[in-house]
Amino acid sequence: VGKGAAEESIDEILDHIKDSHMLFITAGMGGGTGTGAAPVIAKAAREAKAAVRDKVSKEKKILTVGVVTKPFGFEGVRRMKIAELGLEELQKYVDTLIVIPNQNLFRIANEKTTFSDAFKLADNVLHIGIRGVTDLMVMPGLINLDFADIETVMSEMGKAMIGTGEAEGEDRAISAAEAAISNPLLDNVSMKGARGVLINITGGGDMTLFEVDSAANRVR
Repeated sequence: VGKGAAEESIDEILDHIKDSHMLFITAGMGGGTGTGAAPVIAKAAREAKAAVRDKVSKEKKILTVGVVTKPFGFEGVRRMKIAELGLEELQKYVDTLIVIPNQNLFRIANEKTTFSDAFKLADNVLHIGIRGVTDLMVMPGLINLDFADIETVMSEMGKAMIGTGEAEGEDRAISAAEAAISNPLLDNVSMKGARGVLINITGGGDMTLFEVDSAANRVR
């Protein structure tokens, strides 16, 4: 259903993304909508990118990032298999793919956590992670990055991970960095062998140069 609907609306979708430099595709994999539509949109973005390269400039492209979830274990083998097939198809067309298994919500939930609260936690991780990337480009900082910097790290990179951490008090920089690289919601993706890392460090006016250096070194 999702695939057919996306294919029918592909001209409208392309009209919305044609002037974009970067595209985030978020979806819940395993059902018809996300599993079917996400790869179609990603493929269209890649083909639009190729067309723009041919007609205008080799530098013009749409950097496409997939941020998706996998089903809970209790949703069954069939739904998980559909999700895995959808992920394989999606990965063919995105530059970077971040996968969050819903099953990992049990790592941060307790017996009193409601369904809606659990999904809010997952949504918050997605939001903060994506915001961390976009803020690097649009928010003024001591060290500013532009789209070309982000593109260098994320273009044609395959699977990736995102992590966020907050801390205060003594050793706050190291604690925040360690929380970011040990995100319990992420799929089994290790930073070992990573070809690139984007680090966004935010702090108050009392943040020291030493703290920035120690946090960055811990991530690396």
